Amino acid sequence: MKIIELQKDSNRFEEAVNVFWKQWGSEDNYTFYHDCMFHSCRTEEDLPRFYIALQEDEIIGTYALLRNDLNSRQDLYPWFACLYVAPGHRGDGLGSILLEHALKEVHEKGYNRLYLTTDLEGYYEKYGWTHTTEAIGLGGDSLKVYEKKIND
Repeated sequence: MKIIELQKDSNRFEEAVNVFWKQWGSEDNYTFYHDCMFHSCRTEEDLPRFYIALQEDEIIGTYALLRNDLNSRQDLYPWFACLYVAPGHRGDGLGSILLEHALKEVHEKGYNRLYLTTDLEGYYEKYGWTHTTEAIGLGGDSLKVYEKKIND
């Protein structure tokens, strides 16, 4: 299994957009995902970045590092988003591997914290993430914000 940053190897770009969109998008926002991911591959800035996990030429997992995860807390960044593990690979530790990879990437980019929002109970806590605050989402709903400090 290997983890690829789309900006560094965009050969799988269209396939990756489809995987991200099918997991996190809706019927109406394919162009949003395509546009965001397209520009992330062309910027020299360190964010946003999209990653895919490949095994035997199949995308089996994803995640993204973003400036903001569509919530009111624009003072917090970077954000971990779009964690996905294909059903046939769940329970194999791939989610943990992708989380660790993201923390390493963020550290190499010079950040000492990573944030995420989720409605999952207990998943991120087992990897040392702490529920630190709340944020307001686009629909006005309250979202739990988790933080992970990155050790040197």
